[in-house]
Amino acid sequence: MGKGDKKSKKGKIAKGSYGNRRPHKANKKNAASEKQAAEK
Repeated sequence: MGKGDKKSKKGKIAKGSYGNRRPHKANKKNAASEKQAAEK
């Protein structure tokens, strides 16, 4: 589990790829609150 591991978050950062471990939108908690703020 390090920079060479393509399945880990650190490995995805090193390789420059995205996936379940490293999504494009990292923060999911703010996404829900932003949606509620947009509805108001």
